[in-house]
Amino acid sequence: MSARALSFGATAEAYERFRPGYPEELFDLVMTYAGRPVRTALEIGAGTGKATRLFAAHGVTVTATDPDAAMLAELNKTVPPNVTTVRAAFEGLRPGETYGLVYAAAALHWTRPEGRWSRAAALLEPEGVFASFGGQVQPADPAVAESVRMARAPFLESDEVPSPDGTAPDEEMQWPGTELRQSPLFLDIQQALVKRHLTMSAPDYIGYLSTVSAYLQLPRSRRQQAYDAITRVLPETVEIAADIIVHLARRRSE
Repeated sequence: MSARALSFGATAEAYERFRPGYPEELFDLVMTYAGRPVRTALEIGAGTGKATRLFAAHGVTVTATDPDAAMLAELNKTVPPNVTTVRAAFEGLRPGETYGLVYAAAALHWTRPEGRWSRAAALLEPEGVFASFGGQVQPADPAVAESVRMARAPFLESDEVPSPDGTAPDEEMQWPGTELRQSPLFLDIQQALVKRHLTMSAPDYIGYLSTVSAYLQLPRSRRQQAYDAITRVLPETVEIAADIIVHLARRRSE
C-alpha cells in the first residue's frame, strides 16, 4: 500500500468532520441488486466509518477493516455494536470466514491490483455481492471549479486520483467495472450513479480538501499556501457536486 494511501490517519478527525456521508439510496441500490437479505459484510478501507454506519444501521453485521489505527479509533467512536474492527490492509486479510457482501467506499483504488479479484472472491459466499462506490467532490458551478483549478495549479496539477487502469473519464464503463468484466470470478457487472448535491461553507470545503491525499503529500508550508490560494477564490457558500459511481458484481457459484 502506497504512502499516499496511508496519509489519512493524521487527519482522521477532519476526515470524519468534513467528508460527506452516504445516502440511504446507496444502501437500497446495493440491497436491490443483491436480491436477498444480506446479513454480513466485510468493508475494505473503512476509514472513519462513513459507509460502515450506513450498512450497520440496517442490521448488517459489518467487519470494518483498515490499516490505519487512527482512522479505526475515530470509527470506533460512532459505530454500533454490530460492527467489528480489524486493523489490516486488504492484502493482509486471511481467507477463512466468508460474507454476503464485500464492499469498498472510496478505498478500492488503494489496493494492489495483483490478486485483487481472487482475494475479493475468496471473502464472498457463492453468489455474494461485491460493491465499490465513490466519486469526486467538487464545486458544481463551472466558474467556481475553474477558479479553484487555477488557484491550485501552482501547487498541484490535479487533486484527483487517476483511474488505476487508465480508463478515460468519458468511457461508458469506469474502473473497477472494467477490471471486473475481465475477471472469470464475477458476473452481472453493473454500474450505477447516485446523484448527490451538497452545500458547504468555504471553510468546510477547505476542511474537505485537507483530507484529500494529493494535498497531504505536499510539504506543510506549500499545503497551507494552496489552501490559502483556494480560499481567496471561493464564494462564502459552495455548491458541491458529489455524485457517487457504484459498481456491483456477483461472485460466480462454484
